Amino acid sequence: QVQLVESGGGSVQAGGSLRLSCAASGSADSRSSMAWFRQAPGKVREGVASIRSDGFTIYTDSAKGRFTISQDNAKNTLYLQMNNLKPEDTAMYYCAATSDWVLWNEFQAASYRYWGQGTQVTVSS
Repeated sequence: QVQLVESGGGSVQAGGSLRLSCAASGSADSRSSMAWFRQAPGKVREGVASIRSDGFTIYTDSAKGRFTISQDNAKNTLYLQMNNLKPEDTAMYYCAATSDWVLWNEFQAASYRYWGQGTQVTVSS
């Protein structure tokens, strides 16, 4: 069983930065791909970025150039560094994991089995 606990959310002004963390427990084989998703009120959950155990990363267009996903295997922690935040980045951010290697065309919520409870990010203009 995999458990994921997010932290690092908060309220910032546009142009600011935040770093989200996701502490993971459970078998490393069950976390071959990890990702960040977000969901704003009234909207579907959307992918932000994904990383595999081989280091392969995927970014959606909204994240490219502003967000960086990384992982510290020694600490079993996933990160999302978010720079130049915009009001449209406001959402609940979720950490997700799966035992599969997720390809770019599989980067969607249905591909991930394990989910955290989320951390809120609010960006004001």
